[in-house]
This record gives sequence, C-alpha cells and structure tokens, in this order.
Amino acid sequence: MRHRNRRLATIAVAGIVLSIAVALGFLAVGNAIVYFYSPSEIAEAHPGTEARIRVGGLVLEDSVGETADGAVQFVITDRVENVQVVYDGLLPDLFREGQGVVVEGQFNLAGVLQARNVLAKHDETYMPPEVAEALREAGVWQGEGEDMTAGAPDSR
Repeated sequence: MRHRNRRLATIAVAGIVLSIAVALGFLAVGNAIVYFYSPSEIAEAHPGTEARIRVGGLVLEDSVGETADGAVQFVITDRVENVQVVYDGLLPDLFREGQGVVVEGQFNLAGVLQARNVLAKHDETYMPPEVAEALREAGVWQGEGEDMTAGAPDSR
C-alpha cells in the first residue's frame, strides 16, 4: 500500500507542477498580446489607459506637427473617426500624410495615444492588412482595385 500511495503522491505533485507551468505560460502570452483597433472601434469602445494597443489608419492631411517638447503629433483617421497620436522618436522614412500607418502604444489620461512604435507602409502598393480591412469596413478605401494588400507577404 505504501508504494501505491507514493505513486499517487508523485502523480498529484506532477499534476500541480504542470498546472502551474501552464498557468504561467498563459500569463506570459496574455501580457505579450497587442490588440489592433481602428479609430472607429476606439470611438465605440475605448480600450482604456492600461492596454497596449495598435491603431491603424491613414495619417490625416495637415495634422502632422510638433509639440512643445519636440515630439511629433499627428492624427490617424479611418475617415469616420480620428485618434490623436504623440510620438517621441524618429518617424519611418515612408511616413507622410495621407498614407497608411500602424501605431503601437497606450492612451494617456488626456485621451492621446502615446506611441512607442510607428510603422509605415513599405512600398507604393502595400497597405497593412489590418489597416486595409478597417478602411474597407468603414467604406472609405479609395485605393485601386479590391486587393489592398498587393505585394504583402503571405502571413499563413
């Protein structure tokens, strides 16, 4: 009987250790997830100031400027709603008004997205898939043809 009890105790301890490892794995993955939003989705349900998010859309014309402390400020739009962005860093070479971008960061208490990363499209035919889909859903895509991700690498 002792051998059987020892075996059951070993199995129980192994089960507890495995459960803890799985829980820690899910916690680590949960902290690494960054959700994508369009400006319209943010207007419908604001993600709050704690969540790290990605927002995609077009850089609104005549919205790029500089703050008093030297950061760049601009507005991302899906032509329905707008999101104010502040970024303290070097913008990508392809960043310009009217072009698609994806910005990663967190909202501050003033409701401005404090960007950590700004990603611009990489050539004349590519639009980030998330941005293209958000613009299509908003009914404001004005690109040529239906394929907004032409030239995009297959993400499968």
